[in-house]
Amino acid sequence: MKQTRAMSLVEAIANVVVGYGVAVVTQILIFPIFGLHTTLAQNLKMGAIFTVVSIARSFALRRAFEGIRMLSATGATAAPKERRS
Repeated sequence: MKQTRAMSLVEAIANVVVGYGVAVVTQILIFPIFGLHTTLAQNLKMGAIFTVVSIARSFALRRAFEGIRMLSATGATAAPKERRS
């Protein structure tokens, strides 16, 4: 069964929200191990920055792979076959 656009949107939003939460909790747990002491507000801001970077990275990779798929579908990446005599 094909996923609807609405469910794709719900999935994307859930992914971003969960990713943000994981980033913030990870920072709170890991930073002190490396001697970095930040406030909750700083962790929330850094989590937001990491989330924006992650969304941009994910979008860029998705578009790159879609471009590769389209080139492959049109045969533009296929090398010409060599003729043997």
